[in-house]
Parts: sequence; C-alpha cells; structure tokens
Amino acid sequence: MIVSAQSALLFIFPVLVLLAALKDVVSYTIPNWISLALIGGFLAAALVGGMPLPTVGLHLGVGAGVLVLGIAMFAMNWIGGGDAKLFAAAALWLGWPATVNYLVFTALAGGALAMLLLSLRAPAFRPLVLVAPGWLSRLATPGENVPYGVAIAVGALAAFPSSTMLRLAPGIS
Repeated sequence: MIVSAQSALLFIFPVLVLLAALKDVVSYTIPNWISLALIGGFLAAALVGGMPLPTVGLHLGVGAGVLVLGIAMFAMNWIGGGDAKLFAAAALWLGWPATVNYLVFTALAGGALAMLLLSLRAPAFRPLVLVAPGWLSRLATPGENVPYGVAIAVGALAAFPSSTMLRLAPGIS
C-alpha cells in the first residue's frame, strides 16, 4: 500500500510541471497553486517515501537556493514571477546533484525555445499565424514574451530520473 501511495505521489511532479508549461504557453501565466502543489506534493512524497530528514533539508536548501536564483532572474526581467516560483519548486523535488542537470537542461531547452520562437516570429510565418488560435498567434507575435515555463518543464522532466526522490523510491532505479 505504501509503495502504491508513493508511486502515486511521484506522479504529481511530471503532471504539474507539464500543466505549468501548457498554462504558460496559452496564457503566459503559471498559477501559484501549481508551485504550491509541487511543494506540498514533495513534502508528502518525502514523508511517505521515508526520505531521511537530512536529505529533506538538503532538498529544501536546494529549492531555496534556486528560488534566490529565480528571484534574481526575475529582477533582471529575464523570466516572470511564475517562472521563478516553478523553477524553485521543481528544484525542491530534484535535490542535489540532479539540480545541476536541471539547470543545464533548462538552459538548453530555453535556448531551443528561443530559437523556435524567433523562427515562428519571422515575417515569412506571419500570414500563416494570423489564422491560428489566439494563443499561437500571440506566441508568434514579434516582441512578445517567452513562455519560459516550457523550458523549465523540459529541464525538470529531463533531470527527474536522476533525482534523489526517484533513487529512494522502492522498485524504481
């Protein structure tokens, strides 16, 4: 019973980061409840999974450190506030050293996303996008923001297999 509860709790992470990415693409917002649910889900998964208290502390420290990094990026107007919170909440799940992979994967995904949006925003594609749904037309609008939650989700999902959370889970390795 504990193993199935832990597996169900581990499913929260990918579902919520994907939901955040989708929400960011269509509305350029990531609701606070998603980051809060990630924090609550981590605490529940850590408790049910029997994560040692020092490891929980390390995860909390990593999450706090990434929150500081996210706030700095927000202050420089590189990412939005929802992105900064999602960035930290995902790092909380990943722990150390998987967060190093997370940062690299997120940066690479962000670069790929920027190149994709620059291509989509090129004058050659403008006529095609005018008949697209509103959210796609907005993505293709030159000068519009970048839904960086997509890059955060890609980075988080790519790093998740190396996370402490999965290494501690029975039957998963």
